[in-house]
Amino acid sequence: MSYLIKDTTEEERRKIVEEAIGNISGACDGCSPGVADMYDAYIRGEMELRDINMAFSTRYVKGAMDREPRSSCTM
Repeated sequence: MSYLIKDTTEEERRKIVEEAIGNISGACDGCSPGVADMYDAYIRGEMELRDINMAFSTRYVKGAMDREPRSSCTM
């Protein structure tokens, strides 16, 4: 099965995201609404899943590198 925008309808993409994160409204226990929102561009057919995931990973790594190192030992 292809998950590419060109091979799916908007409804199929919505279902793919729902199945992947469990609840597209982001209202499930422990879920952040932002997780569901970041896939809206895929559902609308504007951005492929791999591009969204790469952009998220890049921000995560960059954010972690901008912080000062912390020691796990408090002594």
